[in-house]
Amino acid sequence: MTTETHQAFHLTVADNQIAWLTIDVPGESMNTLQASFVEGVSAVLDRLENDKSVKGLVIHSGKPDNFVAGADVRMLEACDSAEQARDIAAQGQALFSRIEKLPFHVVAAIHGPCLGGGLELALACHSRVATDWEKTRLGLPEVQLGLLPGSGGTQRLPRLIGVPDALDMMLTGKQLRAKKAKKLGVVDDCVPDTVLLDVAEHLAQKSKPKRNRSWQSWMLSGNAVGRNIVFDQAGKKARAKTRGNYPAADAILSVVKKGLDKGLKAGFEEEARQFGELVMTSESKALRSIFFATTAMKKENGADAEPSDISRIGVLGGGLMGAGIAHVSVAKAGYPVRVKDVSEDGILNALRYSYQLLDKKRKRKQLSKAELQATMMKLSGDTQATTLSNSDVVIEAVFEDLSLKHRMVEEVESITDKDAIFATNTSSLPIYQIAEGSQRPENIVGLHYFSPVEKMPLVEVIPHKNTSDQTISTVVKLARQQGKTPIVVGDSAGFYVNRILAPYMNEAARVLLAGESIEHIDTALLDFGFPVGPITLLDEVGIDIGAKIAPILTQELGERFEAPDVFDVLLNDDRKGRKTGKGFYRYDASKKGSKGKQVDKKVYSLLNITLGAKLSGHEVAQRCVLMMLNEAARCLDEGVIRSARDGDIGAIFGIGFPPFLGGPFRYMDHIGIDRVVNLLNEHQNRYGERFAPCERLTVMAQEGQVFYPKGE
Repeated sequence: MTTETHQAFHLTVADNQIAWLTIDVPGESMNTLQASFVEGVSAVLDRLENDKSVKGLVIHSGKPDNFVAGADVRMLEACDSAEQARDIAAQGQALFSRIEKLPFHVVAAIHGPCLGGGLELALACHSRVATDWEKTRLGLPEVQLGLLPGSGGTQRLPRLIGVPDALDMMLTGKQLRAKKAKKLGVVDDCVPDTVLLDVAEHLAQKSKPKRNRSWQSWMLSGNAVGRNIVFDQAGKKARAKTRGNYPAADAILSVVKKGLDKGLKAGFEEEARQFGELVMTSESKALRSIFFATTAMKKENGADAEPSDISRIGVLGGGLMGAGIAHVSVAKAGYPVRVKDVSEDGILNALRYSYQLLDKKRKRKQLSKAELQATMMKLSGDTQATTLSNSDVVIEAVFEDLSLKHRMVEEVESITDKDAIFATNTSSLPIYQIAEGSQRPENIVGLHYFSPVEKMPLVEVIPHKNTSDQTISTVVKLARQQGKTPIVVGDSAGFYVNRILAPYMNEAARVLLAGESIEHIDTALLDFGFPVGPITLLDEVGIDIGAKIAPILTQELGERFEAPDVFDVLLNDDRKGRKTGKGFYRYDASKKGSKGKQVDKKVYSLLNITLGAKLSGHEVAQRCVLMMLNEAARCLDEGVIRSARDGDIGAIFGIGFPPFLGGPFRYMDHIGIDRVVNLLNEHQNRYGERFAPCERLTVMAQEGQVFYPKGE
């Protein structure tokens, strides 16, 4: 047996002449591919190309829980030009092509995440074997960073599994479980991790496999009409989703097509060229900034204290929010959860809610029946408060009534341990008010989830002035375990997300009252990049909820939060939004897609609106978004958020601020603070004092400041 080590790559040739290439990046928990590895990989390949005794090669990871999680995105930040980024892609292509051309059978043994450059490496191998472990995932998620696969992925994947499935993977960035990957042909076998290396070794001893000539690959061999139809359909689907805001989608389509039309060499060249250009786009830079921000936030506790250990979670209230919180606590975080509700119906609702979500996963074969049953065994409920006595954290999700919440605090404190945390899911009431009269105010904190809880990625952690650091760090850790991204925000009306959302929504309502149609307003903000339009969002959140929150914000923060007079009129007509089947739109649950949701034109007469379009879509979007930007800057100035980074993540994950713009603060930097102030002044002159630029923005414009200094 002979061995050779180069940085993260360790080559061993066994006595049976099967070579083993172990990837193990020193000092890192995850393997990532880095530009500095080129020399080491080249040396390993030199050895393999010149050693005539080697009969096969297995490439595997030295990490216990991941293969290769992708290329190290940090190396792209050093690129000053598209040419530099193109060269990085070309280097990766050249190395992987050398692997592909090795004269013996090369097998990738995959356990854990195999993403981006990791999957491109595996695609360059002649065979792939993956474990059936739940965390083994395969995908090309580069589009989520505004990029395309740059090391041959756009060319090899379509040739392996066919154009439609390859485009679907690359345009969505979806990650496949091993069984699905095998079904599509991405991997050749799916096995338990205990036999992974044995199976890979057995494969490597065989001759190199011949190319697959299934009907999918037949699509590549000259059926131009069929190919064009596939590309046209994929393009339409992508454009409907991206609305032209994500250039990577069009680049993926054109690069794949170029390779199929002109051959592999031309495809590789076009892939590297377009990769280089995408790296330099503002969209990719913004998306990469989100990646870096969320990565950094995973290492933060939110306070200068170590989190306490948690064994059990209690949830007060089995309604929509309580059921969702219970579900992520048991299904994601894995804690035993006890739900307390005043009625048996509430308990049954929470249990049913979790069961239905888990059963969906079971039907999709993402979960076994045994795993579903084991998870449900951890979830229970009761109508008696004493059921929560051994909970380390009790999360309250009852009605927005201060006296009721006071009773909940008193009840929980009387039965739980002195260190038990009381977390309130209030969306509008100040936390310090809820903590008034508490015996243990240091253990009280806000934990504001968004609906639906199992889907929305953000949680606002809201300490009041007496909340202990340990309480903060403990619930931050809990939120992460629940699969959430937590941001710590100040204890003021609306906290952060609702505070910047309210003026945006109010402005959309004013635009409606001025005669712009519901469709025009929603489409304008969809085109800007939001996932849903503001009028649709009001229906989704609930018009009654908006009516409840608006007066609180106005009382606490001033006249600029005063909502236009539409809520009472709509509520008097029993229009609460989707939950009652009608709001601004009318909903028909029996119909799918756009047919199930239609603008209810009766709204116009109810609100005495005379339609007459005066504003372009751009003007509508600008008018609404400016209110959000101004309020976000105020929040930073007042310490409601701790940093521009937290404000950007909160807006993107909490309300869907367009990710390709990087969040409100990066967007303001991008267009220029002076331009933001000028636009606010123009709108103030035209529409009123609510557009007056806040002091923070005015000073920044005068002094030429930015929220993110160069390099951040």
